[in-house]
Amino acid sequence: MTSGRGALALRQARPEEAGALSALCLRAKAIWGYDAAFMRACEAELAVTAAAIAAGRVQVAERDGRVVGMAQIAPDGPAAELDKLFVEPDAMGGGAGRALFDWAVTAARHAGARTMTIDADPGAAAFYRRMGAMDDGMVPSGSIAGRMLPRLRMDM
Repeated sequence: MTSGRGALALRQARPEEAGALSALCLRAKAIWGYDAAFMRACEAELAVTAAAIAAGRVQVAERDGRVVGMAQIAPDGPAAELDKLFVEPDAMGGGAGRALFDWAVTAARHAGARTMTIDADPGAAAFYRRMGAMDDGMVPSGSIAGRMLPRLRMDM
């Protein structure tokens, strides 16, 4: 990479990182300007579990030994869901999001999926569109009653 940054590397998450990865998700979500009550309501949905990590469904991006992003997929036969994809706010724009999205597509495909859905934060939807995902309606938020989120679909 440029700007004196080291190379980006992807690896499987480790179970002991669940808490740190959950905190990363919350920091990244907060960039959209949500208040403290909103963020508290999202904590359970954004939690990364040791079980998901043990199942091999969570990948991290590191640069210079520092975790700068994470992604989690939920494969289910011919369909998969991009459950989480978050990048540290100070690392956004450095390629971690793209690398993690590419991993998610490849991992979902290897699990047998032909499509991957993404229930995106409205602020992140444009990123997924740039990655090739197409709009596929709106869905209720899993955290905030009455809130609707854009659903995107990636055909593989």
